Amino acid sequence: MRSRRGVLSLCSLVVVTGVLTTACGALPGGGPERHTVTVWLMRNSASDAFIKRFTKAFEAEHTDVRLDVRVQEWTGIGEKVSAALKADKGGDGAPDVIEVGNTQVPQYIDQGGLLDLSLESARDLGMQDWLPGLAEPGVDNSRQYGIPWYAANRVVIYNKDLFERAGVTKPPRTRDEWLDQTSRLDTGSTQGIYLAGQDWYTLSGFIWDEGGELARESGGIWSGALDSPAALRAMDFYERLQALGDGPKDADEEHPSQADRFAKGDIAQIISVPGATQQIVGKNPALKGRLGYFPIPGKTASRAGSVFTGGSDLVVPANTDDRPGALAVVKALAGEKWNTELARTMNYVPNKTTLADAVSGEPGVAAMAVGAAHGKATPASPLWANVEAADNPIKSYMSQVLSGADPATEAKRAAREITRRLDDKAE
Repeated sequence: MRSRRGVLSLCSLVVVTGVLTTACGALPGGGPERHTVTVWLMRNSASDAFIKRFTKAFEAEHTDVRLDVRVQEWTGIGEKVSAALKADKGGDGAPDVIEVGNTQVPQYIDQGGLLDLSLESARDLGMQDWLPGLAEPGVDNSRQYGIPWYAANRVVIYNKDLFERAGVTKPPRTRDEWLDQTSRLDTGSTQGIYLAGQDWYTLSGFIWDEGGELARESGGIWSGALDSPAALRAMDFYERLQALGDGPKDADEEHPSQADRFAKGDIAQIISVPGATQQIVGKNPALKGRLGYFPIPGKTASRAGSVFTGGSDLVVPANTDDRPGALAVVKALAGEKWNTELARTMNYVPNKTTLADAVSGEPGVAAMAVGAAHGKATPASPLWANVEAADNPIKSYMSQVLSGADPATEAKRAAREITRRLDDKAE
């Protein structure tokens, strides 16, 4: 496998969009002249109001800094970031701090050009309490490059009326309880759960609960691991749960939209991010106030189920011309005050397990926080995007098994394909 400090491909730096700036210049009374720290944040990660509050407070505390926060679009961001990291030095508008998706960090580490933030992580940022699904993708060879910022993950959204009719008074806390309750809910015209056959993110959590992985790395070589005994046990559980409803075996959760399907009112549960509630109630206002949330159950009541953790990390380009200013911004955004304010403002999970109480007042977010403590990200191969590309072999594997094919045979076939896609020599 090639070095994770490989040469960057040539990319064009596209003009960024959505600029939010603040007043600048020398302070009255002969104070120090401000220098600019440029921050790239992604569209909808933080509200305009949050960015303005943060900018005002940060500049008041750091009187020599002017923040230039530039909001980026997700489309095409990979090429923009790669080009920014490749530049010989930062120029006008070049980022000093960049928000990147947590699962994207490995590819940027592989390209080179990120600042090693290991010292700051241990000394200033309380890395021992970080959510693993945000922290682990930012590590390479025991060096921390990505700083966790915020997270989101799946929970179970349920219809309270259907639970009450079935005599289910408390959400399940174990997988066995979950299967039992879902079986009781799956009766007549009611589906116990709507679980699409290709919801591989949910399957990933079951695999991690069993001690398995989607892929494993050894000596710099990545290999698919869907054929491990642990992964096969997870698929068996998925198959039993999926059978307690009429979810399609050959489609994922968005085709058709499970939120739209749930809004019809005859489905007891779906597995989704809490934000799907807005879409559900928009389709069926009668469900307002009648939806609840609980963490995906684990194998025992003492530990919630593992989940795929999405979200963002903060990175600093090695070519920044203001390292102290960039580090100050990262420490502030990832620190307790502003991280909890972001979580409350945007209904995210904060970056540390110790900050979960900050979102306890929002039931959906609180359920997310319980799961996030046991969350993980996709394998940290810089080539993992090849697996998620067209004809995702994990999706194909799931559909084949749910349609009656031999799980062990299909798992071996999928594992081989994952191995092939993670081999840079096969590109």
